[in-house]
Amino acid sequence: MATTTTTRRRSSSSGAKRSSGSTTRAKTTARQTSAKSNSNGGESNRSKSSSEKSAFDFKGGWLGAAAAGAAIAIAANLGRKLAMQGMSAAAGDWDDMLAAEHEATLALFDKILATDDSQTVKRAMMIKKLTHALDKHAHEEEHVVYPALRAANDTHDADLLEGEHGYVKTFLFELNEMEKGSPDFLPKVREFRDMISRHAKMEEEEVFPRLKEGLTDEQNAHITMLVNKEGFKMA
Repeated sequence: MATTTTTRRRSSSSGAKRSSGSTTRAKTTARQTSAKSNSNGGESNRSKSSSEKSAFDFKGGWLGAAAAGAAIAIAANLGRKLAMQGMSAAAGDWDDMLAAEHEATLALFDKILATDDSQTVKRAMMIKKLTHALDKHAHEEEHVVYPALRAANDTHDADLLEGEHGYVKTFLFELNEMEKGSPDFLPKVREFRDMISRHAKMEEEEVFPRLKEGLTDEQNAHITMLVNKEGFKMA
């Protein structure tokens, strides 16, 4: 009887040990599974972080390139403006500057008149250039010189000359809209040139000398500065 009881106790003890071993292995397996899961999660997070960083770097690089491109474009435009207005400013006082622009404009007309009907692209480009040059010139006169004429009690000539600028805009509109290979193109350009030549001659030989004669050195320098300022805006 004692032997049987002892055997049962050993059996029970052995079963308990096996149960304990099973529990331990289960816990170990669970820890390993958890560790593996954490490891996979870490790798996933690292992969996600790397992906986000890559996207951020791409966006940052793109924005940096865009900013650099914009800076280059602004610098180039500023350089172009300085060069264009610098050519006018080099002529001297305001009246000399405007006379130099008259001369350059008439030379551009002559280049257009030297083209033939097959050079439609060249004509179109030159008309665009002419439009820009005359828009700039008109802006300088209308915002500085003609107001100065009115201040000097020369309202009649100021109104007459500014009124002619309306016809300049009409000619430019017609030439920009016209077929550049049209047989009517060169006659229109020639008519326009004649009108600009008469306008420039009146300003240079009559109106500008009369205005300048009544200016002090300080007033003359101020008008020169203002013409340069307005010209730079439009260059």
